[in-house]
Amino acid sequence: MDVDGTLTDAGMYYSESGDEWKKFNTRDGMGIKLLQRVGLITAIVTQERTRLVARRAEKLAIPELHQGVMDKLSVLREMATRHGISLEQVAYIGDDVNDIEALQAVGLSASPADGLPQVLRVVKYVCRKKGGEGAVRELAEMILKAQGHVSSFKSQISGSGKRP
Repeated sequence: MDVDGTLTDAGMYYSESGDEWKKFNTRDGMGIKLLQRVGLITAIVTQERTRLVARRAEKLAIPELHQGVMDKLSVLREMATRHGISLEQVAYIGDDVNDIEALQAVGLSASPADGLPQVLRVVKYVCRKKGGEGAVRELAEMILKAQGHVSSFKSQISGSGKRP
């Protein structure tokens, strides 16, 4: 997955002292954890290079963190080869023009609802949620449901006694 505009709202916030902040959605984080629980490999591939993203990846135990990437498709190819899968078995979510080549090469491509028009035209799935507002979680749940994992998560939470 991409970061800015996908895991975040695409905003870059700076304090007076020059500190950079990004807002991440905890529900996206849980979506990533749910994918990991069923054995799926999660990865961040971003053009930016920040300690903030490294900290978020570390917190979520994302095993593949690739920052400062200008050619995202090459990184996806290398990861797929290393993990013994084809690009057809890869899902990727991104929102901007530097994601298009990667989005066109993978089996499941997605964009947050507020992705750029050029991106929305090439992806197989446009999320209902915007970047930084649950788009990654939405895609994660779609993948889990397609693989038949939804019922196992329902059983994990059914013991809580709470209903929506």
